[in-house]
Amino acid sequence: MTRCLQYLFFLAVRLAVTLLLGLNIRRRELLPKDGPAIIVANHNSHLDTLVLMCLMPLSKIARVRPVAAADYFMRTRWLAWFSTRILGIIPIDRSGAARSRDPLAPCHEALERGEILILFPEGTRGQPEEMATLKKGVAFLAAKAPEVPVVPVFTHGLGKALPKGSFLLVPFFCDIFVGAPIHWPGSRPDFMTQLNAAFETLSREKTFAPWE
Repeated sequence: MTRCLQYLFFLAVRLAVTLLLGLNIRRRELLPKDGPAIIVANHNSHLDTLVLMCLMPLSKIARVRPVAAADYFMRTRWLAWFSTRILGIIPIDRSGAARSRDPLAPCHEALERGEILILFPEGTRGQPEEMATLKKGVAFLAAKAPEVPVVPVFTHGLGKALPKGSFLLVPFFCDIFVGAPIHWPGSRPDFMTQLNAAFETLSREKTFAPWE
């Protein structure tokens, strides 16, 4: 029953995205078709997760797992059910309360099951079209699963279509740039250098008008 609800929800979201947003997707073929894999993207809007999931085949949607903060998505019983059962979110405890357990353990387990993770290494939604410093959590994941490809994705326009703090969707043309997979180079500093360079390259691929 839950799988059916998830399928119907993302079918509806895909139709809404198609009708309300213009998506220009470059190199869609670089997105992972099977797991284990990690997709990392910049984060400006609640649309980010939904749009990225809509880029994946509906037949695979149950194996695509966004990673998000437990304190945000576990506020109520209904929100927790919807987030984990329909969106498929893996909630991460950021409080540090359970120090005996690696907070990224659920992510490691998901990769071992062959699932595809979606992470936002900035950690939180930032100002529209401004990338914050990338956090190193994804490097710890990559270090423990060095065979898993990490695919960088840069999005532009989603922060204007549904800005932080807004609940009103504004039809807006959005660009999505998919980069070549990054493979574990042997050290966390080298990995973060490659990831930052990938986002820098993707963000400069097209000239955009100044943000208003």
